[in-house]
Amino acid sequence: MPTSHASDASTANDASTANAAKAAPASGGVQSLERAFDLLERMADAGGEVGLSELSASSGLPLPTIHRLMRTLVACGYVRQQPNRRYSLGPRLIRLGESASRLLGTWARPYLARLVEETGETANMALLDGDEIVYVAQVPSKHSMRMFTEVGRRVLPHSTGVGKALLAHTPPEEVRALLARTGMPAATEKTITTPEGFLDALEDVRRTGYAVDDNEQEIGVRCLAVSVPNSPTAAAISISGPAGRVTEAATDKIVPILQQVAEELSQALVSSAPSGV
Repeated sequence: MPTSHASDASTANDASTANAAKAAPASGGVQSLERAFDLLERMADAGGEVGLSELSASSGLPLPTIHRLMRTLVACGYVRQQPNRRYSLGPRLIRLGESASRLLGTWARPYLARLVEETGETANMALLDGDEIVYVAQVPSKHSMRMFTEVGRRVLPHSTGVGKALLAHTPPEEVRALLARTGMPAATEKTITTPEGFLDALEDVRRTGYAVDDNEQEIGVRCLAVSVPNSPTAAAISISGPAGRVTEAATDKIVPILQQVAEELSQALVSSAPSGV
């Protein structure tokens, strides 16, 4: 191998290495952080428990890198190693998730307030938490007769507009599995109580772009709901009111407003700039 100008090359390499070393801590730190969060999201997408080889296959990262990142996440409590050597999401994430859910509701309130102003009906925001729907924010209607749902209330998805909106694009086999776990108790005589009926309702949501709860959770109450597109966590917003006010004619006016507000809320959440309504 030629060795001429070795001294010059060595000097240049030393300078290059020194420059790289100066830059490495910042960029390396940021890259490790990005990779760690990416692994957590991949674990969530996989149902919360995965093996290292699965993470390597889906992320494209080498096993030693994944093992190092997972070891750090385990030490911090964000990941737990199971007896079968697989890894699951850890309990410290629960506190982060609960705090984020509360903030999500806070960020959504100006958008829900706009819905109330433009539709006259109570506006809600809900998330899918496990097999249940949880309401995280509400702005009440100014009408003396209005709907009220306590923030933090949990309901089953099959009898709600937000539940239909949130599950509309979930694979049918996953929807059936969820319904098998929760059951489909009738809240009213209008409640959908069969998986086939609920899957038909989800098809209607995909076709029309919005979901309806027509006296299914409570007699005399209608609810219109849409999902929040590209939300960091699956979310839906809705309006609810007396069936005498939320009529078919009113639906034609309310749905475009719901869809527009959902799109604007989505942009705010994605850009981490919740203000600006």
